[in-house]
Amino acid sequence: MATPVLPFDIHQYSIPERIAMIGEIWDSIADETTVVPLTGAQKALLDERIAEHDANPDDVISWTQIERERFGERQ
Repeated sequence: MATPVLPFDIHQYSIPERIAMIGEIWDSIADETTVVPLTGAQKALLDERIAEHDANPDDVISWTQIERERFGERQ
């Protein structure tokens, strides 16, 4: 079993309290203003995809079509 990273036993809190903690942790992450830079590989992939779209702007699939293909006519 992995070593716990929390300095306390999380199970001592009720589920609503733990959910509130999740929200506070998530908000603290969202508040960080640090932007993680793209790696060279990520930038190259984005540049490639943008160039492909610029060359073929009509070669797209609508979200509706994706939903229909994925979920069928249940929508």
